[in-house]
This record gives sequence, C-alpha cells and structure tokens, in this order.
Amino acid sequence: MKKYFEKYTYVFWVFMLGSFLGFVHENLLMMYRGRDVLRQGLIYEPLIPVYGFGLLLFCLVFRRLGLEKIKSHWKRILKVFVISFLLGGVAEYLFSFFQEMIFGTISWDYSSYAFNLYGRTSFYHCSVWGLMGVVFYLLLFPILCRLEKYINKKTVYYLTIIFSIVLFLDCFISTIACLRQGKRRENIPAQNIVETFLDQHYPDELLDYIYNNARIPKR
Repeated sequence: MKKYFEKYTYVFWVFMLGSFLGFVHENLLMMYRGRDVLRQGLIYEPLIPVYGFGLLLFCLVFRRLGLEKIKSHWKRILKVFVISFLLGGVAEYLFSFFQEMIFGTISWDYSSYAFNLYGRTSFYHCSVWGLMGVVFYLLLFPILCRLEKYINKKTVYYLTIIFSIVLFLDCFISTIACLRQGKRRENIPAQNIVETFLDQHYPDELLDYIYNNARIPKR
C-alpha cells in the first residue's frame, strides 16, 4: 500500500506543478497581450489541468524511454522533441474534444492555423509542445527525478492528502457548476436543491469571468 501511495504522491505533485506553471504561463501571456483577464482552469485554485496532464505525460514517458542510453546528445533531444510534439498534440486534442462533449464549449480554436486538426490542435501548437518538452527534459526532469527520494517523508504524505482533497472538491464543484451552466443555456430551470444552490452561488457572470475563453463552438 505504501509503495502505491508513494507513486501516487509523485504523480500528484508533478500534475500540480504542471497545472500551476500552465496558469502562470497563460496569465503572463495575457499580460503581454495587454488583456485584463484571468486564465484559470478551476474555480478556486490557480491551476490549468491540461498543462498538468501534459507535464505528467512527459515525465512518465521520459522515465520509461531510457533516453540516457542514447549517446548522441542531439539525437536524444530530437527524440524528446518528437515525442513531446505527439504527446502534447494528443493531450490538447483530447481535452478540447471531451470539453465539447461534456460541457458543450471549447477553450481554444486553431481553425485559422495551417495544418490544424478540427481546430483542436495544429502543427504550430504541437511544435510548441515539442519545445516545451525539450525545456522540461533539460531543466525540470532531472530535478523531479532527484526530488522523488523525498516523497516518503511524513510531512509530504499529509500535504498530499490535504491537497488531494482540496483538488477533488475544486474539480467536483467546477464540473457540476459548468454542467449546470450548460442547462441554463438551454433554459432548463433548477430541478432540485443542488441546482438551485449552483444557480445562486455560481451564476453565469461568475463562470464567464473565470472561464472567459470558453465559448460554444460553431461546428
């Protein structure tokens, strides 16, 4: 049991790190573009989960590839780029697909880019994922590998449990609030006390402010 929890702890904190770095990246980008908006993936926490899953994919795949066996530095970097290119593109596509299927909205549309795949990802954005994978492999991956030995500390266990509960609750509230917003778009009135609570505490104005880049696709 302890062995599995240690694995979960490692996966959890890599995901949290990636989600937070994604939040920082997106909001710095908004500041650079002069847009006074907040980019956020969950209602309460400063996280964007698609980046967390992307970083987690990089980390888990790189650990299994045995990249250190490739003697040529440039061949190793090229392999990292290609794998990151594919992993990032797949993750971005799937997130966009399931967001549309579940919530009826999309948060990005790359239809104007050359070589795009149904607007969910594109050659350019896959290339960005490839570069991010190389940067991660060169800078963060060695650090994360070294930090793994500290996950068996009791303090880390307690923090993992606490933040896991917080993350679960935030994901749960964010999900049902957005699902309820979808029903409001269809003019479906609240059917029970939970939906009434969501209408009162998570109105469209709040959700549109938090998820300001989410919109109904024109497909």
